[in-house]
Amino acid sequence: MRYLIFADIHGNLEAFLSLLKFVQEQKIDHYLFLGDLVGYGASPNEIIQKIRSLKPISMVRGNHDKAVSGLDSVQTFNPIAASAIQWTQQNLLKRNLNYLLELKQGPQIIHENITICHGSPFDEDYYIFGEFDASEAFLHINTSLCFFGHTHFPFVFREKDGFVEGTFLSGNSNEVKIEEGVRYLINPGSIGQPRDRNSQAACAIYNSKTQKVNFYRFEYNIEETQKKILQANLPPALAERLSMGI
Repeated sequence: MRYLIFADIHGNLEAFLSLLKFVQEQKIDHYLFLGDLVGYGASPNEIIQKIRSLKPISMVRGNHDKAVSGLDSVQTFNPIAASAIQWTQQNLLKRNLNYLLELKQGPQIIHENITICHGSPFDEDYYIFGEFDASEAFLHINTSLCFFGHTHFPFVFREKDGFVEGTFLSGNSNEVKIEEGVRYLINPGSIGQPRDRNSQAACAIYNSKTQKVNFYRFEYNIEETQKKILQANLPPALAERLSMGI
């Protein structure tokens, strides 16, 4: 099977549309979304409407999804993120709010050998940034593969015989071969809010037949996304950071 792994759209319709165009050229059997449909961007309703068309799909909620739906307080967010959450709450259609409320909490096990989560398998809000964080996460995984989001960085952590090694995936094309006897924590990067100083949207495809994970980056209409953010009177910094990938 070929799985599309993607995360952290954050209300960025133009980036999501570029992903959907990319998907048309691929043979995808199952979609895996790792959380945060909303937050930051100005198109939450359009994002939720379009993700409903992706089938079959397995997904978990993100911390912004949880906050917008009222299941978490905005007090844990920085002022700019909190402002975007409040704007999203005010502009989200009722049916789309209900959709967020129904999103499952991670971790979720998919097809026996895959775990998906937003932050980490032991805490959906926790950031996995280094080997120490990854070592803790591996203690809570019973599958050989775990895909996670939240950090917005494309990253691979490998664990074998208790030794954990992390690799940041720079550039626009990377491939990871899944080895027998090794466990993996894999972040595909962010669709709508990349933070690795690469403004291009990011995703990955896992092929269970070849046992390879391929990482992809692609352009989208950043200027249109920025214009929508400013027209919605969201904080200008949310538009500015997109061009820099931070």
